[in-house]
Amino acid sequence: HQTEENTAFDKGQLNQKILTTTSEAIIHSKGGDYRFAIQNTDRSVGASISGEIARQHGDQGMAATPITLRFSGTAGQSFGVWNAGGLHMILTGDANDYVGKGMAGGKLTIKPPVGVEYASQKTMIMGNTCLYGATGGKLYACGRAGERFAVRNSGCHAVVEGTGDHACEYMTGGIVTILGDIGVNFGAGMTGGFAYILDEADDLDTRLNKESIEIIAIEELTIHQEHLRGIINQHLEETGSLRAQQILQDFDYYAPLFKLIKPTATDVKTLLGHRSRSSAELRVQAQ
Repeated sequence: HQTEENTAFDKGQLNQKILTTTSEAIIHSKGGDYRFAIQNTDRSVGASISGEIARQHGDQGMAATPITLRFSGTAGQSFGVWNAGGLHMILTGDANDYVGKGMAGGKLTIKPPVGVEYASQKTMIMGNTCLYGATGGKLYACGRAGERFAVRNSGCHAVVEGTGDHACEYMTGGIVTILGDIGVNFGAGMTGGFAYILDEADDLDTRLNKESIEIIAIEELTIHQEHLRGIINQHLEETGSLRAQQILQDFDYYAPLFKLIKPTATDVKTLLGHRSRSSAELRVQAQ
């Protein structure tokens, strides 16, 4: 039952505006590039257009002709929820909890305005429980995520610059790259996918829930170093991250500081598919 106090905040006006603006592009599957202002009372932005894309073309039906939505401001809860293939949402600003919840495809990018002076790896850019239950797509965030990041992720590829506690809990697939420190209880119940984590403080071992996962030093895995380099390069292209730029400029120094976290039951040789693929092919995969 909707109360008088919250009625004004849940009308979905921005979602309706997006649908009206993009309806022809969706009907004719021709893509497009659109700009909108957003504020923290705009909730579940992207849900309606993702639903319409899926209704007309299927979850991945517009992947070849994507629609790009560019937002400026602070997004309310559930930005990019159930994001469909063919929908790229780029937010200049920050977001609340549940970014990318249940996303199936497409791309979400969150970055600060040009010219900000704070260190992105030390600054929150989105809230808690982001990517909960995601099944696909990619997320690039030039900043930190809150607690319970990528819980029950089964297919999304994500890059963030730090997380709170309980990240990747019950994760069953996908790849998570973290260019900064993490909280405690990382990977509890994780049975699939894997993560790259920058361990500058050399304390990662104390932050993992090691019931089902293990740490491998990436300096022992040349093929994964090339894959990681490709991921960070794509993060730089998507967000302009100074953190990513710093790592890439001195990659020989930073690469040995990264650790690969995987389920103990998974053979490291299978993580990237057939081990004979070239470095160039792995960089393409990362992108």
